[in-house]
Amino acid sequence: MRAGKTLVVGLTGGIGSGKSSVARLLEDLGAAVHCSDEIVRDLQAPGGEALEQIAESFGREYLTAEGELDRAKLGALVFDDPEARQKLNDIIHPAVFRKLREGMERAHAEGEAVVVLDIPLLLEGRQTGRGSGALLPFDVVVLVYADVSTQVERVVARDGLSVAEAEARIRSQLPIDEKRALADIVIDNGGDWESTDRQVRELWKGWSRAPKRNP
Repeated sequence: MRAGKTLVVGLTGGIGSGKSSVARLLEDLGAAVHCSDEIVRDLQAPGGEALEQIAESFGREYLTAEGELDRAKLGALVFDDPEARQKLNDIIHPAVFRKLREGMERAHAEGEAVVVLDIPLLLEGRQTGRGSGALLPFDVVVLVYADVSTQVERVVARDGLSVAEAEARIRSQLPIDEKRALADIVIDNGGDWESTDRQVRELWKGWSRAPKRNP
């Protein structure tokens, strides 16, 4: 582990794995949690620093009549077009990295025991050398795991997609079993929530009981 008094946890998982639920539980237990998806939403909201850049790069047709980002339209474009996806990433990723880094440094300064940086594509970033997952210094990487059939079932129920659409979104990410092999800790969220809750609480006990490291 790095020297420092705050444990820096990288939290990740595949779509439909239940990562956000685990992040909320860790926050309830006392972790300082910073979510990259929430940062992206703020950046893309009216007045956010990325919205005008997106409109300039992709065209104002990707804004609604109210001046908000048309997320569905932009999402459909970048999902099917790797060049467009990289263009969007080049706008979003530097700002996300900066804000996550600020959150991590604030946790150090305030003496937080654990800071959790919730990054869906953390392991993809490490493989490509791009994005916050490649640049931020984690002490431990935790994967929230569910098998692919469970992911598909959850995504269909949550997002109203067809099975084929859900499978396509899952295929666009690093396969969950490859992620499992790359993570330091795996939380199995393929069953009932009570089992997941127990796993997270046991993990938290170990973190919260660990002796403070020297700053």
